[in-house]
Amino acid sequence: MQPKIMMKKKSISASKASLVLFLCQMISALDVPLDLSQPPTITQQSPKDYIVDPRENIVIQCEAKGKPPPSFSWTRNGTHFDIDKDAQVTMKPNSGTLVINIMNGGKAEAYEGVYQCTARNERGAAISNNIVIRPSRSPLWTKEKLEPNQVREGDSLVLHCRPPVGLPPPIIFWMDNAFQRLPQSERVSQGLNGDLYFSNVQPEDTREDYICYARFNHTQTIQQKQPISVKVFSMDSLNDTIAANLSDTDIYGARPVTERQPVLLTPTGSTSTKVELRGNVLLLECIAAGLPTPVIRWIKEGGELPANRTFFENFKKTLKITDVSEADSGNYKCIARNTLGSAHHVISVTVKAAPYWITAPRNLVLSPGEDGTLICRANGNPKPSISWLANGVPIAIAPEDPSRKVDGDTIIFSQVQERSSAVYQCNASNEYGYLLANAFVNVLAEPPRILTPANKLYQVIADSPALLDCAYFGSPKPEIEWFKGVKGSILRGSEYIFHDNGTLEIPVAQKDSTGAYTCVARNKLGKIQNEVQLEIKDPTVIIKQPEYKVIQRYGQVSFECIIKHDSTLLPTVIWLKDNDELPDDERFLVGKDNLTIMNVTDKDDGTYTCIVNTTLDSVSASAVLTVVAAPPTPAVIYARPNPPFDLELTGQLERSVELSWIPGDENNSPITNFVIEYEDGLHEPGVWHYQTEVPGTQTTVQLKLSPYVNYSFRVIAVNEIGRSQPSEPSEQYLTKSANPDENPSNVQGIGSEPDNLVITWESLKGFQSNGPGLQYKVSWRQKDVDDEWTSVIVANVSKYIVSGTPTFVPYEIKVQALNDLGYAPEPSEVIGHSGEDLPMVAPGNVQVHVINSTLAKVHWDPVPLKTVRGHLQGYKVYYWKVQSLSRRSRRHVEKKILTFRGNKTFGMLPGLEPYSTYKLNVRVANGKGEGPASPDKVFRTPEGVPSSPSFLKITNPTLDSLTLEWGSPTHPNGVLTSYILKFQPINNTHELGPLVEIRIPANESSLILKNLNYSTRYKFYFNAQTSVGSGNQITEEAVTIMDEAMASRQVDIATQGWFIGLMCAVALLILILLIVCFIRRNKGGKYPVKEKEDAHADPEIQPMKEDDGTFGEYRSLESDAEDHKPLKKGSRTPSDRTVKKEDSDDSLVDYGEGVNGQFNEDGSFIGQYSGKKEKEPAEGNESSEAPSPVNAMNSFV
Repeated sequence: MQPKIMMKKKSISASKASLVLFLCQMISALDVPLDLSQPPTITQQSPKDYIVDPRENIVIQCEAKGKPPPSFSWTRNGTHFDIDKDAQVTMKPNSGTLVINIMNGGKAEAYEGVYQCTARNERGAAISNNIVIRPSRSPLWTKEKLEPNQVREGDSLVLHCRPPVGLPPPIIFWMDNAFQRLPQSERVSQGLNGDLYFSNVQPEDTREDYICYARFNHTQTIQQKQPISVKVFSMDSLNDTIAANLSDTDIYGARPVTERQPVLLTPTGSTSTKVELRGNVLLLECIAAGLPTPVIRWIKEGGELPANRTFFENFKKTLKITDVSEADSGNYKCIARNTLGSAHHVISVTVKAAPYWITAPRNLVLSPGEDGTLICRANGNPKPSISWLANGVPIAIAPEDPSRKVDGDTIIFSQVQERSSAVYQCNASNEYGYLLANAFVNVLAEPPRILTPANKLYQVIADSPALLDCAYFGSPKPEIEWFKGVKGSILRGSEYIFHDNGTLEIPVAQKDSTGAYTCVARNKLGKIQNEVQLEIKDPTVIIKQPEYKVIQRYGQVSFECIIKHDSTLLPTVIWLKDNDELPDDERFLVGKDNLTIMNVTDKDDGTYTCIVNTTLDSVSASAVLTVVAAPPTPAVIYARPNPPFDLELTGQLERSVELSWIPGDENNSPITNFVIEYEDGLHEPGVWHYQTEVPGTQTTVQLKLSPYVNYSFRVIAVNEIGRSQPSEPSEQYLTKSANPDENPSNVQGIGSEPDNLVITWESLKGFQSNGPGLQYKVSWRQKDVDDEWTSVIVANVSKYIVSGTPTFVPYEIKVQALNDLGYAPEPSEVIGHSGEDLPMVAPGNVQVHVINSTLAKVHWDPVPLKTVRGHLQGYKVYYWKVQSLSRRSRRHVEKKILTFRGNKTFGMLPGLEPYSTYKLNVRVANGKGEGPASPDKVFRTPEGVPSSPSFLKITNPTLDSLTLEWGSPTHPNGVLTSYILKFQPINNTHELGPLVEIRIPANESSLILKNLNYSTRYKFYFNAQTSVGSGNQITEEAVTIMDEAMASRQVDIATQGWFIGLMCAVALLILILLIVCFIRRNKGGKYPVKEKEDAHADPEIQPMKEDDGTFGEYRSLESDAEDHKPLKKGSRTPSDRTVKKEDSDDSLVDYGEGVNGQFNEDGSFIGQYSGKKEKEPAEGNESSEAPSPVNAMNSFV
């Protein structure tokens, strides 16, 4: 059996992730920083064709950015839309988005139209698309009289749906009275127009409840057509009917069911045409009649149907081609065929195209005196026309600009000046649509700035591309140059790729690519540079992969996954079974470098994958496990091999030896390979390490050895069942000593005190010493000073402290291994620093700029780097509130600290309290601690809006008055100017009445409201104001008391004698009726109600059998007056998908009993429908619902 091994490797560090980052940077490089002046840019807007729910508020989006922030205005149907004159329309703060209040009395139909938003500032005006607002509609079905369909078996039939025209069009499906989807097949199917087509009818098609449903998704309502009846007459039953009416001498017989060749039901004729737009889905349909049922086939004349975009639906009666283009134009033929012949139809398809971009105009940033172009190119069918606008005005009537020249689809700019800044709009339109794009010309004079953070670290796997970012901005556009290192030469050559957005790409990064890279941006106004760091990491490799295994049921199996990775990356190993997580079973044991499965069962059969992930790359390897049953006969036993024996060492050399052995019994499963392990009895006795492995046909191997190791070897045999026990160890072999081959790793120099340097390293392992007497030569000298190396030899330790050093100076350091036989190769040098001390000076020129009531910006001058006396970690801003200007009481002073990393000279202070006095100071920090504080800086925050009043109580209700008491805001955030009280009545249906507003002086704490309505609930909204604006409001509700006279009148009626007498008479009448009924029942009398109902059954009332699950009192037709009632506001299904009681008479929920019915996306019905809602009976037609005791009592009162 051949081993089956699957391995998969992938790297996430190199091309894919970096390419995505690079593309994102290319986009962002076009943006002007938001702190610079720029014309408006539309960032968000509603779709061009915007269908809204008429029951919910209309939100028309328009968001834009710019500097200064833009103001917004709207047009409606081409004229200015003054939102201040319409109380139902508001605009969101700092936004152009409109909110039209429909839920508070507005009508969506009144706001139909074409809307356009304009965002304007001093540098230009951007406009949105024309947004067409239309409310969705779900009209009722038109009343029609449906005749029963009587069809002969084998004939074709079309049941027409003709749904009401809605916006958007409804989804059509056919169901029966039990709300079950009608089965469809090649013989019976629904067309694209919603009609139900029968290629030939069969006796089982007879039924009286073919019902077409229309689902309107926007309003979440479903309308149903009246049931259609179909009666299929079979030839046998027709012959019996004829025979019963003819004499014996008559010749009779009906035509038997005859087979017919196909005839197309839709489309009609031999040819038709279809126009579709580019990018849409093309749907072509052919439905045929015939017996046997025809089969449909599609071809394209003179060509092939497009691969990967062609789909067949509705039993191949519908041809669907997605994402059509002009190349899909042509003649499509459908062929309907059965055993008697065929019919065909040719559909000539023409693909037109609304405008689409070839080159959309892009924002242009120029400096004074520069030239530039805006290009707007679009295509379509027919060819679109191009027109230009400037700041929303046709360019022909826009203010003239001598630097601008229009040449068709291009605007050419020459010698621009600051006044040339504007927003240009390109409109490409044809009869099928339009495209509108805004592109600004921004004339700026700005020195270069680099947007990439300083000292950004990039880590890349070796042999992968490295992308070093240098995002920049400037006007004129800066030139970018890259250098390696601080004093390196400019980078050139084919090994580097320089991208337009400033990014430096190293296509194949090697170990020697590690280091610092400097990006320099310069234009005629200045120059700036930035340094980034690149580290190259070793790739992760699986050096011992899992292998194909065959294991007997209830045996044990192990998969190995030994990896090699970069020492600075932390790998994680995950095992999968069949690309899914391992079963949650204690039989699966995951070790450091293996997976073991105990007591294997048949369900463990599958593919096992070892995945190794680091932060930079990922590799994986897979192997298949096959579980086999126990051997069929006891004679053949498959087992793991016996261990090898007679191990022998020959050809001993300083760095190699030859090992041979004799294999043990393979136990009916051939040995696939041998694993050789070694023990170092000198340094790690008792610990066995993997050495190598060889094929199962080999019994001798040449082994590479290291100096000064006392080797013992053992061999393990492996077959498809598993691994043998290890062999007995070989004789020991001590290799000769030698100089060390390598030096300590991870050498560092970091001072622990201001006057010392602590040098540390990772010691060599025992077998790396290559001989006895392992020591280390530690050398150091001060960097950039012409000093000699100072060296010392230390024992086998990992640290040495150099005392008496200057404070925080760089040192060159190296550590070399040596033993009794000599030195290791010359080590590489590393740079370390002596100990840090506290910074000496405080930042100067501390300035505070208060931005708003809760935010301030603080600036300071950086301290000289030589005074930092350590690694600059950043600046710390200490700030605290001294006093609240609105409350004189002082509180415990709580200092807050913000740390700004690196050599930053400004920072933002968030979360300040309005109308307060603050102090702050700034300190520089290094690894040792903080330096002295700058002098305290005092600043004040302006007033803000207050918090909500602390409480609102409503007391002393009378007939027409209420007393309100309140507490001042917990956080005034300024000087209170007044309180605002708003209130409105609430009726029994929770509808709100007119809103009344009262302004109250700030020094008041109570108010008596008079002239209120008695026995009325009011809702109150209360908030405080400062000169900045209104704060959050609190709400309460209260009720005035009832009129005492009216209450007494309502009580008095129950004590009137005439009322007591009337109630007694009613009770007596009910008693007499009950006695009469009881007597007639005892006499065996029966009311022939059921017989009368059967005899005079209303044809519109379909009684329902209890055993078939349909409804006994389902009223399918209502009076004409009810069928043509307009849809009430409350009749549509609300957005939470519940159905209200006021729903249309055609709504399916009429047949529910308190459980709201719902439909799945495919139209199938969900929920139990039992009972029905109450309806007012039509004139002259009593309800078919049985009277309940409650209804009987209501009829007497």
